[in-house]
Amino acid sequence: MGMVNTVGLVLHPQRDSKIAVDTIIDWAKSRTVMGLPEEIGRIDCSAVGASPEALVERADLLVSLGGDGTMLRTMRLVKGRRTPVLGVNLGRLGFLAEIDVEELPAALTSIDQHRYLVEPRMAVSARLPDGQIVTAFNDIALVRIPGDGLTAVEVSVQGQPFVRYTADAVIVATSTGSTAYSYSAGGPIVSPTVEGFLVIPAAAHSTFNRALMLSAEEAVTLDLLPTCGEVAVEIDGNVAARLQSGARLEISASRAAAQVVRLGGTTFYERARRKLRVSGSAEAD
Repeated sequence: MGMVNTVGLVLHPQRDSKIAVDTIIDWAKSRTVMGLPEEIGRIDCSAVGASPEALVERADLLVSLGGDGTMLRTMRLVKGRRTPVLGVNLGRLGFLAEIDVEELPAALTSIDQHRYLVEPRMAVSARLPDGQIVTAFNDIALVRIPGDGLTAVEVSVQGQPFVRYTADAVIVATSTGSTAYSYSAGGPIVSPTVEGFLVIPAAAHSTFNRALMLSAEEAVTLDLLPTCGEVAVEIDGNVAARLQSGARLEISASRAAAQVVRLGGTTFYERARRKLRVSGSAEAD
């Protein structure tokens, strides 16, 4: 990232971001601060309204003000571009935001002084049966609809059938998303710098209930079996489609789909310990 001449803001829909926005505008001074009109319109500030396309086209730095959900939305917005994203946490401790709001002035100074790193984040993309491409930075999940039967899926890797899962959901998670839905389903914690993704059943009703860890090079196909009920396709927790038995999802990894600003104040493992309440293992007697 070179000189920051234009800053783009993405705001949480409910949390109070006034202090953070004022801090950024005061820092920007002769620079341009832009935001989505429906978001900055809630705040008395001098930021300029811009469409999502103009925001990602013009911004040298995007600042996500909210929590993990806002950070994921910002990353999807800027997908495929090299524009870095700085995550600022306005609420409960999350995994994705780099700093808390009180650390924002020091962080902006560090950016001016080029004392930061930019790390790539992988995404997973799926082609839906209608040809639509959807992208997730946490996970893509096929989730059973209550009262409509279980999720029954055949997983093929590189065109070769490997396993069939019957479960409440089948989750395809990035390394970043390993601590989200995948973790609650019993999956492993994976460093966000690992270029690979997980396929894991949630509440499996099949004999084989283990997660698969796959390389970013490997393409995966999910075929909904004849016994499969109607399922919802969730993209980072948002429903994108509903599918019936016989449908197919083609899934692949997208390397460096987004870039995040790292300032070195905390590590992923420190955040994981606090968020997940990880403690030392009990010693054997």
